[in-house]
Amino acid sequence: MHGRLIYLMGPSGAGKDSLLDAAGERLAARGCQIVQRVITRSAEALGEDAVAVSVTEFEELEHAGAFAMSWRANGLAYGIPRQIDDWLTAGQDVLVNGSRAYLAQARQRYPDLLALLLKVDLAVLRERLLARGRETLAEIEARLARNAQFARSVMAEADRLHLLDNSGHLEQTVANLLRLIGAGRACA
Repeated sequence: MHGRLIYLMGPSGAGKDSLLDAAGERLAARGCQIVQRVITRSAEALGEDAVAVSVTEFEELEHAGAFAMSWRANGLAYGIPRQIDDWLTAGQDVLVNGSRAYLAQARQRYPDLLALLLKVDLAVLRERLLARGRETLAEIEARLARNAQFARSVMAEADRLHLLDNSGHLEQTVANLLRLIGAGRACA
């Protein structure tokens, strides 16, 4: 039996990290591996359970074939360790914090992936981004504009994408995540 890749994505500030933290133990109890991403920014600035590396280190890892998937976004480089292929081959389900822009490439490599889009109301997203204090107002507005553009384009794929609304209580989003994953056979 082959495991299934669960590809969680959503705009910065939608609450992906909070969702993974809240659901982590329940996913692990179902035998689902949650992947630590490799990111080119300092560990202090991450806000997620990730491995921070320099740009040079990232490029060396990428060149050595250490990543099953890698992409660039918002001036950073992101990598998903190749270990996920071992877990999938062993029949384990694997959840990754992916990129909306990389979804097509991820589907080419993992055609049976379960694509989950975490969405949040625009006003809530703006408030969360402002509260984080990581970006200027102009950078936040640019993120919101990219999110709106992506939201329009993603509707063409609505039949292959499962939406999770994280505008309300986090525990409700966790329950919906577990239901979607269970309905998709992963982590059952």
